[in-house]
Amino acid sequence: MPQMAPLWWEILFIIFIASFLFMNTIIYFNKALPPQKSLTDKKASTDEFKWKW
Repeated sequence: MPQMAPLWWEILFIIFIASFLFMNTIIYFNKALPPQKSLTDKKASTDEFKWKW
């Protein structure tokens, strides 16, 4: 009979795999959606630097 790992090792491994997949899905959908706040901030910041000589 093969030697088996303790149950808590298997639970930690399953939690690690689940958190890894969850983190990757969050990163994927976060990059898929365009950030709208940064575009408006960039437009506002470029208007501030128009020099009037």
